[in-house]
Amino acid sequence: MSYFDAASAAPLHPVARQALLASLDEGWADPARLYREGRRARMLLDAAREAAAEAVGCRPDELTFTSSGTTAVHAGVAGVLAGRRRVGRHLIVSAVEHSSVLHSADVHEREGGSVTQVAVGRTGAVEPSAYADALRPDTALACLQSANHEVGTVQPVVEVAELCREAGVPLLVDAAQSLGWGPVEGDWSVLTASAHKWGGPSGVGLLVVRKGVRFAPQGPADERESGRAAGFENIPAVVAAAASLRAVRVEADREAVRLRELTERIRARVPRLVPDVEVVGDPERRLPGIVTFSCLYVDGETLLHELDRAGFSVSSGSSCTSSTLTPSHVLKAMGVLSEGNVRVSLPFGAAAEDVERFLEVLPGAVAGVREKLGAPVAETVVREDVLVVDSLGKRCPIPVIELAKVIGDVPVGGLVRVLSDDEAARLDIPAWCEMRGQEYVGEEPAEQGAAYLVRRVS
Repeated sequence: MSYFDAASAAPLHPVARQALLASLDEGWADPARLYREGRRARMLLDAAREAAAEAVGCRPDELTFTSSGTTAVHAGVAGVLAGRRRVGRHLIVSAVEHSSVLHSADVHEREGGSVTQVAVGRTGAVEPSAYADALRPDTALACLQSANHEVGTVQPVVEVAELCREAGVPLLVDAAQSLGWGPVEGDWSVLTASAHKWGGPSGVGLLVVRKGVRFAPQGPADERESGRAAGFENIPAVVAAAASLRAVRVEADREAVRLRELTERIRARVPRLVPDVEVVGDPERRLPGIVTFSCLYVDGETLLHELDRAGFSVSSGSSCTSSTLTPSHVLKAMGVLSEGNVRVSLPFGAAAEDVERFLEVLPGAVAGVREKLGAPVAETVVREDVLVVDSLGKRCPIPVIELAKVIGDVPVGGLVRVLSDDEAARLDIPAWCEMRGQEYVGEEPAEQGAAYLVRRVS
């Protein structure tokens, strides 16, 4: 079985396993106690904090261990917003942040705060000027991930951090995806990360708050971790997290070159091997191990099951699953095709022969899914020289398949009006038009759902 979903959770690094097992015998006691067992536990915790701080590039007393990366984000956002409440209640986030950041923004908005969501381009990157435009006198905090978790695009943190610093606004950076590859450059104020992204154990997050940043921990007071993370520290897991971060950093430069070559191979060959595919994300400014593509006329969940049966564990940001009827917020913000989406994220040590076998299996898997879906007979009628495709009640990729089947039935310059109540159609129909050289005219209200107008160009 080839595990290609390291962006969700990397396999436990051997160094993490060794450190975890070794510290189980020494790190079980309360590090706040003065007796021998407590002092041993405190020594392990302090050493882990120093190692993690060195990897991050901060002072040890600026770093807090939390129970997860999500907890770190929630605590970081809430703490800075509370600490800077006298300045104002305006929060800035990018449209492609991890859901933990966006959920924190939702809570802030429900509690009376204001939120500006900065748009991204088609590669998934923000423009620093957009953050400059969003900054206001009452801005309490800005958030920007170091690199995107779905498509791997690296964000201009250095430039945005400089703009925020000039405006006197702290910048929180979610570094979950990138910290294993190296420290986050730039004059950021708050940083969060999650150990299971770099091969550490799950259940350990990092929250770094630079000295001088106004921060007010929320929730009941607790003496642990400078009051920023409540509860007894999981010292064996913390030790393993710090040890594995140091270990992957030693390998990072060499492994980045190797994994980048493998992902370049996937990016280049998938469009040649599989028709009607869009590779998404920035082709240059991206993490070494992530490559993402979307396949027209494909149900994402079915494709993932097919690849799983073939021995490949991959993930998807596609809307086409039984559990969700809305597109991935990242793909939606980028304006790219969402149906049949596949994210390949290679772990440290991924074998080149496994990538080659994936490229051999993928075309057949996609073709099989397309054959299983078939091409449903579209219910079409002509009204005032406009071909109407009724796809109400049908989920992606069916509306796009039906559009593709009938576009040739109208003369060049003619219109096809697709009726759909699937949210994904708002993204996928324009993406299909761009891929196939047809003109997307726009969206109109309909009695049910919406009507999407497409003009035949060729």
